[in-house]
Amino acid sequence: MLTREENELLSRVGPGTGMGEFMRRFWVPALRARNLVADGPPMGVRLLGQNLVAFRATDGRIGILDEGCPHRGVSLTLARNADCALQCIFHGWKIDVSGKIVDIPTEPAERGDAFAARVKVNHYPAREAAGIVWVWLGGGEPAAFPAFEFTSLPDSHVGSRLGIIHSSWLNGMEGQLDSAHVGILHQDWVDQFPGQRADLEKAAYDLSPRFEFEDQPYGYREAAVRNTPDGSHYVRVREFALPWYSFIPSTGGRDSVHLVAMSIPIDDEHSAQWDVFYNPVRPLAIPNNPESGQDPDDLARGMGGIETRFGQSRQRMKDGSFSGFSVLRHEDYAVAMGQGVFADRTKEFLGSSDVPIVRARRLMLDAVRRHAEGEARDFGAAADWRRIRAFADVIPKEMDWRAVPR
Repeated sequence: MLTREENELLSRVGPGTGMGEFMRRFWVPALRARNLVADGPPMGVRLLGQNLVAFRATDGRIGILDEGCPHRGVSLTLARNADCALQCIFHGWKIDVSGKIVDIPTEPAERGDAFAARVKVNHYPAREAAGIVWVWLGGGEPAAFPAFEFTSLPDSHVGSRLGIIHSSWLNGMEGQLDSAHVGILHQDWVDQFPGQRADLEKAAYDLSPRFEFEDQPYGYREAAVRNTPDGSHYVRVREFALPWYSFIPSTGGRDSVHLVAMSIPIDDEHSAQWDVFYNPVRPLAIPNNPESGQDPDDLARGMGGIETRFGQSRQRMKDGSFSGFSVLRHEDYAVAMGQGVFADRTKEFLGSSDVPIVRARRLMLDAVRRHAEGEARDFGAAADWRRIRAFADVIPKEMDWRAVPR
């Protein structure tokens, strides 16, 4: 369990908080790139307690600014987007992707340029990768962009979706790091997702995995080792990279669909649960499944709150469903929100299945405290980002999972 102070330190993400300032030293996924169209509507984005506006200019460049116009604070989500700039509809101030004021029509011509030069507009470096717009909120020179395998692939090889939930980012993150729940919470889906059937069946056979770890400069590798009926070991090897990347294990080797989950703080009480799917060697093709038809920009839309059990169907449970949910990811969202916006980690009774969670907490607490003390640490300096990949496999009982080729 954590102390109340530790729980607060990990959960609070706004400007000036320990965790919030630490997270601002990483590139943050902001929105799916396809939602920004050249000269199209600007999009409001809230990240780490900050309100931003994102837009794609006439020439295709992306701008991310503070949401409020620097003149009188009107939301720039209402602005016109044309001629490579946003134009506030209140007094016509125009701002380009670099945050430069390029026109103030309400100022006399002889002083307009000088006045505009004095106006500070907060703008944030942005880039596109994996079909996602990423933003740097930390000020100064941005850190190197993480060249994960999925961020280095053509857009045709990558897909994404997210769910917006009323829950601290930490609730979602810890769910993504929890391998023990797979065979219990998600047991309804053994027959629904052919590509995951083998994994789910093996996870359900042995519900109490043993955990082994390998420290990495970015976080850790974790193996959940389970027994199988024939005496072999079923291993699910996850990669955790601070502060929010969880590489989810799957079978099939490199020529298969891989998954990365990210729990991104919107503010203290809301988070975006990202799923990134990718195939390293060919264009992505995801077959129809029970989650088809859900809104990829908010898979959690319409779930409701605890008063409606987040959309859980008791009739579905009577008919044989374990969880009562008709969408797999809704199960994860429901248990994250079902802990309360802020899980009270001072009252937990943790067991052996929670070892990965405890390890991640300690890593993050140490990193946040060191950052607050002024230690500048690059978590990827000694890492080969492209080699970070999770996998699941059946191996001989005497074999070390670390020896399995990635």
